[in-house]
Amino acid sequence: MIFTNQTGFPSGWTTGFRRDGRELLVVAVKTSFRIPAEGETPIRLDTQIPLVEADVFTGEPGLSAPLFETDYAHEKPGCDVLLVGSAHAPGGRPVERCEVGLRLGTLCKHFVAVGPRAWHRLLGTVSASRPEPFIRLPLSYDTAWGGTDRTRESQGEVAMCRTNPVGVGFFKYADAIDGQPLPSTEEPGHPIRSPHGEYRPQAFSPIGRSWLPRSDWAGTYDEDWLADRSPFWPDDFDARYFQSAPPDQVIPHPVGGEPVVLHHLSPRQPSLSFHLPVMRMPVIFIPHRGRDLTLQARIDTVVLEPDEERFSMTWRCTLPLGRSVFDVRETIVGDMPQAWHRARRFPHKTYYASLADAVRAERARRRAA
Repeated sequence: MIFTNQTGFPSGWTTGFRRDGRELLVVAVKTSFRIPAEGETPIRLDTQIPLVEADVFTGEPGLSAPLFETDYAHEKPGCDVLLVGSAHAPGGRPVERCEVGLRLGTLCKHFVAVGPRAWHRLLGTVSASRPEPFIRLPLSYDTAWGGTDRTRESQGEVAMCRTNPVGVGFFKYADAIDGQPLPSTEEPGHPIRSPHGEYRPQAFSPIGRSWLPRSDWAGTYDEDWLADRSPFWPDDFDARYFQSAPPDQVIPHPVGGEPVVLHHLSPRQPSLSFHLPVMRMPVIFIPHRGRDLTLQARIDTVVLEPDEERFSMTWRCTLPLGRSVFDVRETIVGDMPQAWHRARRFPHKTYYASLADAVRAERARRRAA
């Protein structure tokens, strides 16, 4: 298949499949912009952020938090809104705690960033130290509530926080808890006071594929699946598995123009707001036989990086295939001139920019005859 990119933005394609086994042609495009000053319009970056080919982690894969997930998901029922960055103290003055917030369209999420602190154990009682003041505090699931307690691994006992096994603060056993770090984020009105309490990890970045609740959407892979369904998705597979954002950061697909508000997340000012760009992203599929098909790609991933003063939007378009990707002769991403579309539909006709051009062409044809 010929793949033509007319946009100037990074784009690519891959194949996937639906639960019924039908193959999909997946086209992804990434557009990157500078986060503007208050009241201004986002400006396209001179150097565009490339599509993510494979999952990126903060450290060792599987043992650290996801940082960016591949842009080649098969499909996303909603739009992931993600933020990779830091909490910034108001006015650049050190604080022990600071509320951070993110709004985009229907999403409104906020939590408390807390300075470094540790568990202390004294006379069988576990308590948290007072937070240290901070000016800038990186936000990550590595430092959110969670973790894996391996203090009794030699005895065959390992306890894990299934919603965030790479975090900090969680301990089932208090054998070696003294001096261990607490999370740097917590829910408003729900401070972390116990190493084995019920808390929700707080961050804006992607969640792991094997974490709850995401892993539940992957479906059931048992003997029946091996016998009847493999290698296709199981019957109970849910496409929400492709959403890399936590559920409270998944919104309906944006159309452009949605307001974005960052609260204590920008190094520039305490509160910063702007709007997503308004633009189209057509994708033209040209089959070997039959008529061309033009579809509009949708924004299904927004990644904000305020510390880098930039953000990106990943657009996706999927085409269910009759037999395979070889059904499609060419895929074109971006707008083509109307003359190109007319020539595709009526290849034996000649079009002119004006009536005068048509008259001059006809006179020239007669003189030549």
